[in-house]
Amino acid sequence: MTESIAVGLGQRMYDVHLGAGMLAQAGTLLRPLLKRPRLAIVADATVWNLHGEMFAHSLHKAGIAYNVIEIPPGEASKSFVGLEHVIEALLQLKLERADMIIAFGGGVTGDLTGFAAGVIKRGIDFVQIPTTLLAQVDSSVGGKTAINTAAGKNLVGLFWQPRMVLADLDVLATLPDRDRRAGWSEILKIGLLGDRAFFDWCRAHTTAALAGDQPRLAYAIGQSIRAKARIVEQDEKEVGVRALLNLGHSFAHAFETCVGFDEAIVRHGEAVGCGLAMAFRFSAQLGLIAQQDVHLVEQAIEASGLAAFPANLASGAWDPLALFEAMTHDKKNENGALTLVLVRAIGEAFVQKGVDSNTVQAFIQEDVKR
Repeated sequence: MTESIAVGLGQRMYDVHLGAGMLAQAGTLLRPLLKRPRLAIVADATVWNLHGEMFAHSLHKAGIAYNVIEIPPGEASKSFVGLEHVIEALLQLKLERADMIIAFGGGVTGDLTGFAAGVIKRGIDFVQIPTTLLAQVDSSVGGKTAINTAAGKNLVGLFWQPRMVLADLDVLATLPDRDRRAGWSEILKIGLLGDRAFFDWCRAHTTAALAGDQPRLAYAIGQSIRAKARIVEQDEKEVGVRALLNLGHSFAHAFETCVGFDEAIVRHGEAVGCGLAMAFRFSAQLGLIAQQDVHLVEQAIEASGLAAFPANLASGAWDPLALFEAMTHDKKNENGALTLVLVRAIGEAFVQKGVDSNTVQAFIQEDVKR
């Protein structure tokens, strides 16, 4: 049960290898990409403890030498301090521009490692080995890399495409239920922004997939990757259609900013789940979408074990003014006005520029009370 999904970006094209046992095959798949048989691994410390031995064994069999740089799990690593630590550690290894760096962990590890790889010696190739559901379906594909700042999430970064993505279904079995549910929000998002049939499939199979049914997970992950690859191929640098992938994220990033990116309080995928519901409710308030569709979305999110309303997300004690202020730093904003991804129906998202700030602020004020 393996497949390869191409991300067609001309000379920078790469494959996403999805399936069970990918870690055991990693050395064989990586070896043709290497100019010399050595690489550096930036690994989430928890992930390395769980899966490092299998990965290392695969590299050993392929005759590949490696050095490991472990980073603490959590969004706190995606900072200027964390970036400096990784860059200095990589430079100590005397890497050459023709060498390879591996990101081995979830979205935090992938974002941080990709950013470091993109700036060290003006660019060293890297490979994504995502180990969370969220990273496999979203952050590992498309080349976005970034760190967080006090002003907001992912505000400092660059586009640096990986040479390959290895998504091993087996590692998902070690994920806590909370992280599996958080990853499901990004899968729902794919259906909500452009594929009503896939959203309906997700509604029918959520329980089984989140319980660890590997064939259903493989289908959901594969569909999400293929959809994202198609969008990235059309708009690599997010100047147009790729912005649709941010459905719900303007609200989600505001929640994360307000808790200081503390994943113990709010995981990214949990914030996205609530943000998706808010995007649909705001669209309904503007008269763009039927209320019955909003209820379907809220039900799907709650069936995933996620909060569809701010009052049910973390403590629920959200300051609407702080949430709105965080949204004013969103990367999509133009000319001092908000840009939001809104919807006309389930599966029909669009980018709306120049959204009235007072209307958004009033909506947040009411939505945190629901």
